[in-house]
Amino acid sequence: MFTMYVYVLDTLADWEPGYVISELNSGRFFKKDGQRVSVKTVSCSKDPITTMGGMTIVSNCLVDEMVVNETSILLLPGADTWNDPKHGAVIEKAGEFLSSGALVCAICGATAALANIGLLDNRPHTSNGPGFLEMVSPGYKGQSFYIDKPSVADNNLITAGSTGALLWAKQIIEHLDVFRSDTLDAWYKYFSTGDPNAFFALMQTLPSGNEN
Repeated sequence: MFTMYVYVLDTLADWEPGYVISELNSGRFFKKDGQRVSVKTVSCSKDPITTMGGMTIVSNCLVDEMVVNETSILLLPGADTWNDPKHGAVIEKAGEFLSSGALVCAICGATAALANIGLLDNRPHTSNGPGFLEMVSPGYKGQSFYIDKPSVADNNLITAGSTGALLWAKQIIEHLDVFRSDTLDAWYKYFSTGDPNAFFALMQTLPSGNEN
């Protein structure tokens, strides 16, 4: 089983992790042999956090309780509070995840936090547009590795800008190999276009549809 640790912090951008955590937690479109995913919230303390949308979350575990191995995933959503020093521990832990081969997924403001400690200096990545990381992360030196796309996957690092949540989710799901490829293609087409034909195509890729 995979374990996905979703870091929660005040002003968390509710919509950014929505696609990926709902699909991985529910498993509703998983292929027959898709490995299950346990989704856990993690924070720097047990104090409740308040998201940008006003939701209150109390974390399941603390940063130092995370297990780092090949089945671990660290998801870092956007927020306006990433520059608070108390979040330094999880960013250091992100470096440990990357070094061990575990998957790290960062979007929006979380990419700036990674950039601040040099984790994006030598790997293909993206963020909220050219110039954003230079503006918010003075020590950033990864300009030559920046790719101006909504989401960029580089082995065990998947980064996205604030408008890239859907593609980010697709790339994370693809990395974990829990959907059939035709399921993932139909899923992405449906949610990115709203085409009802894509919904019916999605349903036909599922195990129950294949058995009928």
